[in-house]
Amino acid sequence: MKSKEKIVWCCAECGHSQKKWVGQCPQCQNWNTLHEEVDLQAISSRFSVAPSTPAKPIPIDEVEADETSRLSTNIGELDRLLGGGIVRGSLILVGGDPGIGKSTLLLQASCSLARQGLIVLYVCGEESVMQTSLRAKRIGVSSENLFLFSETHLGAIKAQIEKLSPDILIVDSIQILYKPEIPSAPGSVSQVRETAAELMHLSKRRNLSTFLIGHVTKSGEIAGPRVLEHLVDTVLYFEGDRQHNYRLMRVVKNRFGSTDEIAVFQMGKGGLAEIPNPSEIFLEERMRGSAGSVIIPTVEGSRPILIEVQALVTDTAFTTPSRRSAGLDSNRLALLLAVLEKRVGYQLHSRDVFVSVAGGFKITEPAIDLGVILAVASSLTNRLVDPDTVVIGEVGLAGEVRTVPRIEERLKEAAHMGFSKALVPKKSRLGETFGIECQGIERVEEAIYATIG
Repeated sequence: MKSKEKIVWCCAECGHSQKKWVGQCPQCQNWNTLHEEVDLQAISSRFSVAPSTPAKPIPIDEVEADETSRLSTNIGELDRLLGGGIVRGSLILVGGDPGIGKSTLLLQASCSLARQGLIVLYVCGEESVMQTSLRAKRIGVSSENLFLFSETHLGAIKAQIEKLSPDILIVDSIQILYKPEIPSAPGSVSQVRETAAELMHLSKRRNLSTFLIGHVTKSGEIAGPRVLEHLVDTVLYFEGDRQHNYRLMRVVKNRFGSTDEIAVFQMGKGGLAEIPNPSEIFLEERMRGSAGSVIIPTVEGSRPILIEVQALVTDTAFTTPSRRSAGLDSNRLALLLAVLEKRVGYQLHSRDVFVSVAGGFKITEPAIDLGVILAVASSLTNRLVDPDTVVIGEVGLAGEVRTVPRIEERLKEAAHMGFSKALVPKKSRLGETFGIECQGIERVEEAIYATIG
């Protein structure tokens, strides 16, 4: 007779488990994150993949790390995000909105890897083999070393892995896999955590590079427990609007390379094409001679990119004026508007202010502060900022302009795009750099008088 199942409450964020439900997790202090699950501690075959020989501790100086063993996808932007290529035995999580291009990009990468002689197993659990094959033919993906397998049962997938011995495994998606010994439905916290953990053990044991495609929630986070992102080696996020052709891929975790890197792709009939020069893309529709527009060199990871910040200031018809932003933090915008009112004397309390980063880009670094302030001032006074000028600088509460890192790289990119002038923090002590005339700015008032009078 089957024994009665033991129920526990597990936190979706940190994995903490306890016997009773509470509103706040005692471990990570998050609210409403406990979910009812079946206790798996009593299952002896929880991870059926057992090591053939026990592992032994090795002194760190005796470990041989082979950096040349990375696998290239021949997609330069994707390889750069991964730190130079795919590390053997790594576990990579790719998240993004539905239809943004996750499966398309991995199909292209799998085709390139298969044509190098590597065996690739693509598990298309959400589609049939015929549906995935039609998409592959549409974007020109074909190779005898690329195998499609429509399955959601983890045991059946492991059996095919043992049979084929692939070099690359792609699971589309992790939320659709299930283990029959876990009574909850596919996509639940326990199923996602257990299937991901078993795939992690399998990848490390067989030196198998694995890609996991993950669904996202309404808030933009990958669905399932936060433990999923802790298990994997690399987390890649797709950003962008499905109604536009451009896609941004951002690295938020990478054990084998740098983080905060971005790559830009363009969606076309033949799949995703990499964009080697994003600055040209983001500025191609720029209207010269428009008030409220400022060009700012920003840095994402190791790459400088020129972006356009647009501002619109209008009289409000309501008691409380609107403060809206797209592509930058709304709290940061409120702070900059307060500095503009206090230090320069502009009256914004009776006006609506809208600020946007053109092209759908999202900027978090403070180096755009001075540019945002000048864009707002330009729109308010209806005076132009010189279209051949770029603006760099962080703004403090006292109205001072602070220096930012890697100014030379930003100016080099600006010079490459044909700009001739730059407003920079005075303490950076830059004269003419890369053919750009640099004007040192110490305070916000000085920047406004130097550009729009």
